[in-house]
Amino acid sequence: MTRYLEIGTDLAQQVRRGTLPPGIELPSIRTHARELGATSSTIVRAYRHLADAGVITLADRRRARVATDGPIAAARLLEADRVFRLASSDDPALQLLLDHVGPAVLPVGTRGSFHGLRTLSRGAADGAAIHLRHYTGVYNAPYARALLRGQHPHLLHLWHREQGLIVPAGNPHRITGPADLAGRLVARREPGAGTRVLLDQLLIAADTTPHTLAGPELTSHLEIALAVASGIADAALGLRASVADLGLEFIPLAWESYDVALPAAALGAARPLITAVTDPDVHAAIAALGGYDLTDAGTLTDLTPAGPGPTIRPTGQDQADRPDQPAGAAAAGVAAR
Repeated sequence: MTRYLEIGTDLAQQVRRGTLPPGIELPSIRTHARELGATSSTIVRAYRHLADAGVITLADRRRARVATDGPIAAARLLEADRVFRLASSDDPALQLLLDHVGPAVLPVGTRGSFHGLRTLSRGAADGAAIHLRHYTGVYNAPYARALLRGQHPHLLHLWHREQGLIVPAGNPHRITGPADLAGRLVARREPGAGTRVLLDQLLIAADTTPHTLAGPELTSHLEIALAVASGIADAALGLRASVADLGLEFIPLAWESYDVALPAAALGAARPLITAVTDPDVHAAIAALGGYDLTDAGTLTDLTPAGPGPTIRPTGQDQADRPDQPAGAAAAGVAAR
């Protein structure tokens, strides 16, 4: 490898590891050349290589500094040819996003949030798309911190999405909330799916025991909606987007945060996903599904304990402040983040 590339790669690795954190000054060109036994022109080329990649910033009469999003840029530079393996839960918007990204992101299963986390923990995925509410009311971050301990965990926010009860047109069983599901046939996602976890949490909050419900267990939001549309279930918990064109009614209950948990080492490979989720055409296509909020799409949050914890883009709006938050969801203890 050319000498300036060796130096640039070493610096990029230090930035990615956090040894050189955002904002820190790099040694002057002369100092660095003397320390490494290199020529000043070699250091100039190395710094320019890193600046072109967005790892550092250069300014006249000032030393080079690590850029605010230098760790992401460094990871991208070091892993330019790596494919991002994404384990995910079922989501119609995610399929639109993946269609836009193309082969840079490889899906490795859509069997629910728990399965995605297991796949990530085994090293069979680089990130897991999840929507899991912790008992504290916080979405996803506690799970990512616990699972990726020691791996510099991050959360990439994709969108908020609206969950609610799906019922036949006219709502013949007069279902208004989770408490009314007792004694009804309820189509449910399989155990380990984030939507199943949310349903169980809502039922417990309504003093209804989850395991007493009867009804089919299915593996996608589309199947859930089809079960209600075909009359084999009286109701289901699912996405607003899944009822489109089926002539069903939707009773809103909660907005949830849909995020990708990933370690810092995968940030470079995740760059195509980050770029795609901020694309206006992708936003328009997902918004057309209904029940999605992409206000903070692309937000990347560092979850490292006792670390700098930068949020690369503004944080999401709390659900309690959402104008479309249905009454009763906050009381049931379901928050968007």
